[in-house]
Amino acid sequence: MSNKVNKNVLRAGTITAGTALMLLMSSPAFALTRDDGDDPGPGLSVIETLGLFVALPIVLFLVIAGLVMMGDKSPKKAGSKA
Repeated sequence: MSNKVNKNVLRAGTITAGTALMLLMSSPAFALTRDDGDDPGPGLSVIETLGLFVALPIVLFLVIAGLVMMGDKSPKKAGSKA
């Protein structure tokens, strides 16, 4: 039983070390260095950010849900109880 536990601990340690290594290698080490041709535009205001990332998805969801509900309104048959 102890051998199986040691195998699992070794496997978990290897996966953890590998994941940490991959995260370190993919970190944006040179993110502050400007590249040639890099020309970021002006930032968004708080209102623009909320509108773009909060209000717009909610409005799109409501529009799509409304269209689906309108398409689902089929006439009910007189004899059905559904």
